[in-house]
Amino acid sequence: MDNREAFGSWLSGPRAALENAGADLGYRGEQLGLPEKGPGSIARPGRRIGALAVDWALCVLIAYGLITDGYNQATGNWALLIFFVLSVLTVGTVGCTPGKRIFGLRVLALDTGTINPLRVLLRTVLLCLAVPALVWDRDGRGLHDRLARTVEVRI
Repeated sequence: MDNREAFGSWLSGPRAALENAGADLGYRGEQLGLPEKGPGSIARPGRRIGALAVDWALCVLIAYGLITDGYNQATGNWALLIFFVLSVLTVGTVGCTPGKRIFGLRVLALDTGTINPLRVLLRTVLLCLAVPALVWDRDGRGLHDRLARTVEVRI
């Protein structure tokens, strides 16, 4: 094997390496029974990151304007707390945060479709830790979604 080939597969990730080896992985969400495209399909990373950025900006703005008297370390801590409360309340009631709604996303439980409060709490705690959200499976779901048995889909 050429070194450039090995380096290229490493940069492309394990999915590309498996596809180059001839493995048929199907589309993202196929093994979960979700459609390939359109409503109900797995949310793509760009939309998820965009929704997270909108939600975080909203929480920082609230913390900056209502709680602290200038941007400092306390603002970030308050923003994280506001983000936690916002996520638990909005995902637990309507299935999406304001950012997810703007980007056309919704969180669903894999087995029932509706997400119960314990799953929302677990998912949000893991999301606030950040590391579980950065570890994705081949379907593009974060570890926080896998452990809470949820999926973020397009609406």
